[in-house]
This record gives sequence, C-alpha cells and structure tokens, in this order.
Amino acid sequence: MADITVTVNGATRTASAEVRKTLADFLRDDLDLTGTHVGCEHGVCGACTVILDGRPVRSCLMLAVQAAGHQVTTVEGLAPEGTLGPLQQALQDSHGFQCGFCTPGFLMQATALLDAHPEAGEQEVREALSGNLCRCSGYQSIIDGVLLAAERAKG
Repeated sequence: MADITVTVNGATRTASAEVRKTLADFLRDDLDLTGTHVGCEHGVCGACTVILDGRPVRSCLMLAVQAAGHQVTTVEGLAPEGTLGPLQQALQDSHGFQCGFCTPGFLMQATALLDAHPEAGEQEVREALSGNLCRCSGYQSIIDGVLLAAERAKG
C-alpha cells in the first residue's frame, strides 16, 4: 500500500492504494470519480482518457502511484456539477453520442486538443480522436460537435 496524493480537478486528494492499482481504478474506486470509464483495459478504446498535466493519457495503462504529485483532470472537472461545459454542450447539440460509455474519453481527448490548438480544423480533430472508439454512434457527429465547440469559442 502507498499513500497517493494527486491534484484532481483542482482539489488535492490523498488515498491509500496498492502500488499495482491503475489510475483509472484509483479514480473510480478510491476517489469516487466514476466518470472515467474502463473499457478494454489495454489502452485501445480511449474510454479511460484523462488529462495529466495538460496531456491526455490512458488511465488504464498508468499506475496511480505514477500520478502522485501531478495534476489530473477527469470528465467531472470539465464543468460544475449539474451543468455542461462548452464542449459538452456542443456535442449534445450535435447529437454526438448515443449510449454515452465512450463519451468521457472523447471529451477528455477533445479538451486536450482544443486547449493546445483552439483553432483545430477537421483533419486535426479527426487525427486527435482517431484513438478513441465508439461502438454505437457515427463519428461524424462527434467531429461536428468538437468543431462546433471550437467555432463557438472563437466568438
């Protein structure tokens, strides 16, 4: 067991966890942040994507102890509880998702992209999201939602 202190969504959190526990499981089980979904557990699907120090990472492939001392943003950190952030609203307006299982991963990947490249065009969005899988929705509506959020951010 190890005490792990990490800043999650702007708040410093500490919990004890086995050193072999993944960041995804630590967030879900120990910090009760269940918005991060675990899909394939091999880093392929992208459902577990979170932002670590400004960069998207697959939390199923990272140990919680590796995140100690770092800043993590999860889907819960994108907007105050009960509200939608601009990207979330744009994806809803574009009918980007059906079941919603993959949504947190797409949101985190797109957030990292738009934070780094607010003027991202369609090709950049497609490339950034190419590592995220959705089984029940059309990818075009997801791309449209990210582009809509970028357009709205321009003003």
